[in-house]
Amino acid sequence: MIKGSLPALVTPLKNGAVDFDTLGKLVEWHIAEGSNGLVPVGTTGESPTLTHDEHMAVVEEVVRIVAGRIPVVAGAGSNNTAETVEFMRHAHKVGANAALVVTPYYNKPTQAGLIAHFTAAHDSCDLPIIIYNIPGRSVVDMSAATMGELAKLPRIIGVKDATGDLARVCAQRMTCGPDFIQVSGEDATAHGFNAQGGVGCISVTANIAPALCAQLQAACLAGDYADALTLQDRLMPLHHAIFTEPGLVGVKYAMSLLGKCSEEVRSPLVPLTDGTKKLVEVGMRYAGLLN
Repeated sequence: MIKGSLPALVTPLKNGAVDFDTLGKLVEWHIAEGSNGLVPVGTTGESPTLTHDEHMAVVEEVVRIVAGRIPVVAGAGSNNTAETVEFMRHAHKVGANAALVVTPYYNKPTQAGLIAHFTAAHDSCDLPIIIYNIPGRSVVDMSAATMGELAKLPRIIGVKDATGDLARVCAQRMTCGPDFIQVSGEDATAHGFNAQGGVGCISVTANIAPALCAQLQAACLAGDYADALTLQDRLMPLHHAIFTEPGLVGVKYAMSLLGKCSEEVRSPLVPLTDGTKKLVEVGMRYAGLLN
């Protein structure tokens, strides 16, 4: 169910509020462009600065508009287990296909704490869970051994791996088994990740280049890594440009150039510097997204 290119969907804003009209247009655009699923209100969806009501409203609206055409993996992460449980139950209630649950940030739980957190999320409802392991942001790294223990639970079905460590894919295959879904959380290594045993990418760049990202992932799933590498090379300058500053800021600026949404973000994030804007524009031209 969860494979291929899954955009980590931005949350469009207008005058400080969630722009639900634009959100609906983005959902339809991604489906038309061939995206294999959508992941609302993750980090790229500005979950840290959305209110709980906004978070849940975005999930509900995306599920409603998608209407079963592609999977929706709802962001449900928090460093507060009770909040994760609340987000899980809401996502299940409104019809999401799975939940993305990040390793708790800032409070730095031990591996035992990670097991307790994810077990509570698992037991809260019948929604499948994708673990989101991103030590660069959460400052805690779930070990392959811990992931293997959690993979024994029937509804913990996979991982979004943003470690950037391609050897981790093999280690997790050993502890979690070959059927455990592994998707990349890092655009720049997505091609190599799939060669190691991954089946897709929850992608930031796919917000601006959904068709190209979907084609790259389709080539990988078909075993055509040469064709996929050609697409990866075409996208690489854009990957780097987008992540010169926080990725969601870069990708919103890129989307604004195509008229897809405003570049507005919430504080403490701020608009791109002029130098990074130029890098994004060059990357878009190299990928064929701008004339």
